[in-house]
Amino acid sequence: MLTYYRSVGGKLTTLEYYADGCWIDALAPSAEELARVARETGLDLDYLSYPLDPDERSRFEREDGQLLIIMQTSYRLAEDSDIPYDTVPLGILHNDHCLVTVCSMPNPVVKDVVSGLVRQVSTAKKNRLTLQLFLRNAQRFLIDVRHINKQVDRTEDKLENSTRNQELLELLKLEKSLVYFMTGLRANEAMMERVKRDRIFEMYEEDQDLLDDVLIENLQAIEMVGIASNILTSMAGAFASIISNNVNQVVKFLTITTILVAIPTLITSIFGMNVPLPFENQAWMTWVVLGVAVGLTALALWLFRRWDVF
Repeated sequence: MLTYYRSVGGKLTTLEYYADGCWIDALAPSAEELARVARETGLDLDYLSYPLDPDERSRFEREDGQLLIIMQTSYRLAEDSDIPYDTVPLGILHNDHCLVTVCSMPNPVVKDVVSGLVRQVSTAKKNRLTLQLFLRNAQRFLIDVRHINKQVDRTEDKLENSTRNQELLELLKLEKSLVYFMTGLRANEAMMERVKRDRIFEMYEEDQDLLDDVLIENLQAIEMVGIASNILTSMAGAFASIISNNVNQVVKFLTITTILVAIPTLITSIFGMNVPLPFENQAWMTWVVLGVAVGLTALALWLFRRWDVF
């Protein structure tokens, strides 16, 4: 799907057709749509196709007045997915006439910019808009890491009395997402350091300050992901032991219960056998047998408590 935007007074408006100075957002574009963008903008078709590869790494290429930047962005997956969060490549391409973003999935960074969460957006200032996308991407990572921390807290409350592996598996899935986050953030950092060092496009003083802010936000995201990952790794090991201990407590309770039930069962079974027994014709003998069974059960219970078995 292709959407054309143009800024008016710092806000984005939607266009029906291509115009110079616009921003084209290509969301999971078909081959025909990519060919259309290539015809309208003059951008290389291969450049437009690279970001659709889910394994594409963060990098930039510049050739014949065309610039391709690919960065990793955080992406929240569906509830039934193997992991809650993953990363997806976002391509930013521009030449002298326009800027194009390409992604294979609905991208939260683009959505935030379009919805007005980024102020003073100008599609005519392609370099500034590129840096604003960088900055919002780093902020999205921070937001998603905070969401992961909240999920960890909720799962932690469930784990204290859990005897199942479900909660522990949830922690492992979150840890896997953090690994993807760390890989994507480090790749973005290396790419943006090259952007700053090689000055791949002209930057004014405000743009340079914005790029510095991007690097600081990205570094903060890396540190938060590292802290969350270390905490999650330690927590998963600790709660694995807690779950094992909870299971042992359940097994111990069932074992004690089985022993306590077995004592009266054994006594009544002996006196219930079809063999001659002393005083078997006396009515009061029933109460004696029951008393012995209850007494031995109480004695066993007292011994278990004395030995601090439970």
